[in-house]
Amino acid sequence: MRHSRELPTMNAGSMADIAFLLLIFFLVATTVTQDQGIYRKLPAPCPPGQVCDVDINKRNILSIAINNDNQLFVNQMITNIDDLKSTLMEFIDNNGDSSCDYCLGSKLPFASENPQKAAIALITQPKSTYNTFIEVQDELTAAYFELRAAYASKRFNKNLAQLTASELAAVKQAYPFRITEADIR
Repeated sequence: MRHSRELPTMNAGSMADIAFLLLIFFLVATTVTQDQGIYRKLPAPCPPGQVCDVDINKRNILSIAINNDNQLFVNQMITNIDDLKSTLMEFIDNNGDSSCDYCLGSKLPFASENPQKAAIALITQPKSTYNTFIEVQDELTAAYFELRAAYASKRFNKNLAQLTASELAAVKQAYPFRITEADIR
């Protein structure tokens, strides 16, 4: 009887094929999620040699602050998130400028001079939650969307989806989305 100290060998040629097939399976079967966030177009950098600072009349700035307890303050008054969109729309769309032929609202003493001059300052405290910040951003977006849709309907007799590129540019120029996340005092 012969005893050999050699260990039996195993053919590993098919192991590479199996690993390759598993890799292909997971690459094909896996879905890649889209990045989520808030779509905002940042302004272009100021060209060298030009002064890009703009003086804004305090009347044209609506201050929205979120404190550490997630309370919402609009121009230093406590406001409910459900009332924010209507407050924003009144502030932005004020027809305080007699040359504003596209404004939809009435003259309000606390609101901006006209939509092209309106600016929103969003201020958050370090302990305010991301969810509250997103809720405020959603209300801002909804207010501008409704104002732009009403303007498109009044001026062009179309909804926003039917506008041409030049008409959409005119709507955005009439109601520019001007928001800062810097503390303006």
